[in-house]
Amino acid sequence: MDNQNLKTTPLHAAHGAAGARMVPFGGWDMPVQYSGLKAEHEAVRKSAGVFDVSHMGQFRVTGADALKFLQHVTPNDVSKLRPGRAHYNWLPNSEGGLVDDIYIYMVGENEYLMVVNAGNIDKDWAHLNGHTHDFDVKLANESDQWALLAVQGPKAEELLNPHTDIDLSTKKKNAFFTGRLLDHDVMFARTGYTGEDGFEVFVKAEEAEDLWNKVLALGITPAGLGARDTLRLEAGFPLYGHEFSDTIHP
Repeated sequence: MDNQNLKTTPLHAAHGAAGARMVPFGGWDMPVQYSGLKAEHEAVRKSAGVFDVSHMGQFRVTGADALKFLQHVTPNDVSKLRPGRAHYNWLPNSEGGLVDDIYIYMVGENEYLMVVNAGNIDKDWAHLNGHTHDFDVKLANESDQWALLAVQGPKAEELLNPHTDIDLSTKKKNAFFTGRLLDHDVMFARTGYTGEDGFEVFVKAEEAEDLWNKVLALGITPAGLGARDTLRLEAGFPLYGHEFSDTIHP
């Protein structure tokens, strides 16, 4: 795919303004670094950084058989989730490889949100729809509706808390909840995306740039794909397409 055909996130212009170096990644034009990989890595480990992960896909799963459907297509026990909780999961294929690794968030009874990898959105969508025929379930691809900011680091809670209507200190790992952040209605998750503590923030795509700029104004460092990779490697997190794939068994 040439650079002219790369997809862009709602924060593409903001990355240019922040001095990002852009690279192709999974069909997207994404920032690999801003101030430098080492500085961004250390900012996330010692203070706080923010990543644009808006290229990730979001599927909403609803219906009377939503839980049964997710139990059918994933190996982790989705019945253990309660509203406001999330967990890591997989989409296995029939050969024992993985279509993708995913996160599932329980929104409420018979309603879940699934976050999938950017380069696998179309493949995952086709895979999931290929398994719906025996279930009373509805799938909605909301990937274009949301931007996703990952504010990560030991000071993320401290820096964000004064600007929310939620006491973030009461939210444990894998919490999922709605609230206000810097004058925006958002959904929060605390999944530790990079291997460091912090919050993933779902915001409407058209509001993303304003929220991004306000987060940076708090003194939070913009961080790119380079730091994401080194942070995840340091935490021992696998990356789809490298440690596992359709043909690499987990």
